[in-house]
Amino acid sequence: MSEYTEKDCAHMARALQLAERGRYTAHPNPVVGCVLVKDDTVVGEGWHERTGEAHAEVNALEVAGDRARGSIVYVTLEPCAHHGRTPPCTVALIDAGVREVIAAMQDPNADVAGRGLRFLADAGIEVRTGLMQNAAADLNPGFLKRVAAKLPFVRLKLASSIDGCIAMTSGESQWITGPEARADVQRLRARSGAVMTGIGTVLADDPSLNVRAADIDTRGLQPIRVVLDSQLRMPLAAGMLALPGTTLVCCIGNPDTKPLQDANAEVMSFAAVDGHVDTHEVLLELAGRGVNEVLVEAGPGLAGHLLERDQVDELVIYQAPHIMGSQTMRLVETPSWSSLADRKELNITDVRRVGNDMRITATPKRQDEC
Repeated sequence: MSEYTEKDCAHMARALQLAERGRYTAHPNPVVGCVLVKDDTVVGEGWHERTGEAHAEVNALEVAGDRARGSIVYVTLEPCAHHGRTPPCTVALIDAGVREVIAAMQDPNADVAGRGLRFLADAGIEVRTGLMQNAAADLNPGFLKRVAAKLPFVRLKLASSIDGCIAMTSGESQWITGPEARADVQRLRARSGAVMTGIGTVLADDPSLNVRAADIDTRGLQPIRVVLDSQLRMPLAAGMLALPGTTLVCCIGNPDTKPLQDANAEVMSFAAVDGHVDTHEVLLELAGRGVNEVLVEAGPGLAGHLLERDQVDELVIYQAPHIMGSQTMRLVETPSWSSLADRKELNITDVRRVGNDMRITATPKRQDEC
């Protein structure tokens, strides 16, 4: 018999819903939700709204006020026990006199990693963990990967016709998918700490790579725009350089970077792999900057490069309901794949309609699954 009741599950499910409200504003911190219950009545709710501001537990305690004393706390991630930009949540919970804390999962961050739960237990508060743990982990794939592997979660966005084409051979490509799919991509950008593309896409399309949807409140946060540009061909007049936020241009060697820096770009040199920027090094750099999730919006060359090197954690593929035929460009370029055995097998995790298009979400199968 489970140690958790249906009411416990319902309250944690609500905490998971609340956590999602911080999706576009909390990063690089994890999204966290919290519910306080006393005598079977919810007395406080909160979520982590923005980095540097109060955590979910503190916001819920503020709503509850004196009713927090003797309450049960349902929180999607272990409360912090260290001083960061805000005071420890464990102290706030102890001072409020809560009776029990049920955390969906332990925080993998070395600054917490069980310390918060031990601190609460030492203060006489009952603690339990593990309720809806998988759902809680799914909320923060990037944060968990960055803490564990020092790398961000890489999400590759692809868009094609139903026969797998992204453009005509002439380069004509706008628009393959409909407005609803393009709006959906804005949400992917808004949840990402960085959006990455290749210089070929910049030269062909002059993309902005920013969040510009009126219905998405990012509180001014914009992802870092990352351009992989081995030979430093980035145009000084590129539209993204005139936008607020950081544009990071990644090159190899020691070219003259001053013109681009004067044009509002940050330029960094990385090691080369087969004449291209070492994407592993770039991802390490982004993780070091606190980037949890990277959205890749690129042409078939960079998309294939990342797939060949097993650097993609998730694919989001938009398929438009039309056939473009043979005078076209394919979805990815993978020159190292020469036989059927080289193919990348996927686990499809979600399929849904977005406007008139289909959106397929999938994860690459691990080698032991294939």
